[in-house]
This record gives sequence, structure tokens and C-alpha cells, in this order.
Amino acid sequence: MIRRSLVVAVAVVVSGLSSTGVAHAAPDANGGLAKYLDAGLPNRDASHGMGAPNRALPSSSTQTGRLVKQARQQGFSPRRYGALLYTYWLQRSTEAAHIELSRWNPRAGVSANLQNLVRSYRYYEDLQIGHRELRWAGMAGQVGADFGGGLLDLELAGQIYQVAHLQPVVAEVVRRANSAGGPALLNRLPSGLRALATVGNTISAADISAVIGQILVMQKNIFGDLMPVHTAYVQGGLPAVHELVNTGLYPADIATAFDDIASGDSSRITAANGRLLRREQSEVVGRQWDSTRHYKAPIGEALTYASTIVGSPSVAGVSPMRAYRPLDISTKVDGRTVTLTAPLPSWNWSVFPARWSYINSELLPKYAFQAQHRWKQLVSYMSTPYEQQLQQHRVLFNIAPLISSMANETKVTVK
Repeated sequence: MIRRSLVVAVAVVVSGLSSTGVAHAAPDANGGLAKYLDAGLPNRDASHGMGAPNRALPSSSTQTGRLVKQARQQGFSPRRYGALLYTYWLQRSTEAAHIELSRWNPRAGVSANLQNLVRSYRYYEDLQIGHRELRWAGMAGQVGADFGGGLLDLELAGQIYQVAHLQPVVAEVVRRANSAGGPALLNRLPSGLRALATVGNTISAADISAVIGQILVMQKNIFGDLMPVHTAYVQGGLPAVHELVNTGLYPADIATAFDDIASGDSSRITAANGRLLRREQSEVVGRQWDSTRHYKAPIGEALTYASTIVGSPSVAGVSPMRAYRPLDISTKVDGRTVTLTAPLPSWNWSVFPARWSYINSELLPKYAFQAQHRWKQLVSYMSTPYEQQLQQHRVLFNIAPLISSMANETKVTVK
């Protein structure tokens, strides 16, 4: 009997092996759910590849939604079905924006991603129009036109600082600083300015494409991080937001931020949208901006500084980047004070502390004022076709006066 039992046991094991020697899985009692529990999101950072954050998950919200419902009904913790739930709300976001998630490839360049840019920012602005409290979405959508217009020029017009003669003017600022104050004054110039003067006329089309690709990766990452939680809020309310945060894919204060956004209290709404903005710029793309600045040093620094020169968000009352903390440096030379002033930024957008200072003092409060006190005008602007908004903010349309002011307003004084 013992021998017969052993034979039967061996037969059962052998029959459960595949031709590769791997045991067949037991039948899924969860209706297909089991293989998706505890799944990861290997492509949540778009720099890892195109398409969905986990291409092994179902490709439509109908399918993922059905699996999420099963997980809830069977009492699983959101942490176990977090990848499904996050993917569900991301799919709901891309479907609402008419973006094909599986084919979204930021490395393909601006022309290939133009519709994704337009549709994502259109979705942002539509969320703002429909929900006055969602100020992050409105601000991101409005600034997106400035961002998209600049990318168009950078890709389609080539090296923008060459087209507009930006590099020679910057090089002249460096020459004048060195002539008037020597190394003592020269070394106080922003490192990005010196980098642009040094390598601005040698940067290749491949360098431009690499940096554009990285910026488009950041754009997709911002959508992929903050749109699922916005869509959850709009379509499922605060319980949906809390469930998404309970997956562990977002910090707990994001749920608190949406509680404040839904509060109706303007000061809480402002602070909460500021928290979302800080998450975007620090936690989502902070390291990627650093990586972009360090690209083939000093090329990345030259390009990110150039973007700071030409950047001019269209939010009413917001100063152009170059006008915020403009260049004003002094040093002692032979007992005299040599001062150089220029309509150029003393900072670089890609450096988080400087970027956040600008955002926190310019963009956030002035957009909040628009949302609170100029709502009809804001909605009117956002209701125009997004393609039109994009074209209004092409950098090349406004570059000539900028170049002229750089050349004419740079001053060196000796006292």
C-alpha cells in the first residue's frame, strides 16, 4: 500500500509538470484576478520605455475596472491590487484625454508627440473649467502652452539660441565681465551663462533631441502621476482618492491635499494645490531635471539656462523667468567696485530650489488670484482651442525684442 501511494504521488507530481519542468498553477479561484495581485509598475517612470506602466496588465479601463471590482469584493487590501487600481485611473485619464496610452512614446520627439501634448493639456484645462478648485490642473494646462510652444521651436527651428543669435550675445556679456572685472567678476556669472557662451555654438542636433526627449519624459511622468488622482477625484470622489493613496503609491498627504481641495475653503485650496505643484516639481521630475542639466556637461547646463532666458509663463502678472532675480553682480578690483547688470537670469530653471522659489512667489499666488478674482477671463482664455494657445506662445515670435534688450541693457559700472 505504501508503494502504491508513492507511485500515485509521483504520478500526480509528474502530471503537474510542464515540458519545461515547471508545475502548472492551480486554477484561479478569483476569476483571473490572482495573477495581477501584487503586480509592479516597472514602467511608471516613462524614462524606462513607452506605453503603459505595466504592459502585462489589461489594456482598457473596462478590463482593469472589472478586476479592481473583484479585488474589492474579495476583501483584498488596496496595496495588493494597487497596480491595477493605479492603471485603471490612468487609463480613465488617457481615455478621457483621447490619448493612446500603449503608443505614448516621449522619446519619439515633439512632432510625434504633438497631439499627446495638446490633448493632455486640453484635459488639464477642461478639469479646471469644470472644477474651480482644481487649480493645479488649470495652471499646468495654461503653462503647458508656453512649454509646448518652446519645444516646437526648439525642435522645428533647430538650435534656438543659434537661430536667434542668443549665444553670441551671451558670449559678449561674458567678454565684458572679464574685461571689466577679470576672473573675480567672471566667476560670479551664472555657470549656465558661461556654459552657453562656451558651447552654445557647438551643440548638435542629437544633443537637442536627447534633451527634448528627456523633457517629454518628464511631461508624461507628470501626467502619469497626477492625472490618475485627479480623475479619481472627479469621477469617484474623495473615497476614490483615498483608495488610490492607500495603495502606497502616493504619500498620505496627497489624500489630505484633496480633502483640502474639496473643502471649499480658499486658503486650504491654495495650499493643497501648492502641495500638488511641489510634488510635481520635486518628487516627480526633480531628479530628471538634475539629470538633464548634467547631460554631457556643460551642454545640458547651457540648454537649461537658455530655456530660463526665454521662458515666460503666460499666467497674468507673472514675470518672465529672466526678469525674476536678474543678473546683478559686483566685485572689488583695485579698490573700486565693478558692477555688471543684464536682463538675464541669475538662476537656472533646472535647479529645484531656484525653480521652486520662482514658482512659489510668482506662479502659484498669481494663478490663485486669477482663479479667485478673474474666473470668467480665465475660463474664456482656456476655452480657446489648445492648438491656438500653443501657437500664441511660440518663442521665436518674441525672440527679437529679447535679443535686443540683452544687447542694449547690459551695463558695466565702475565706482
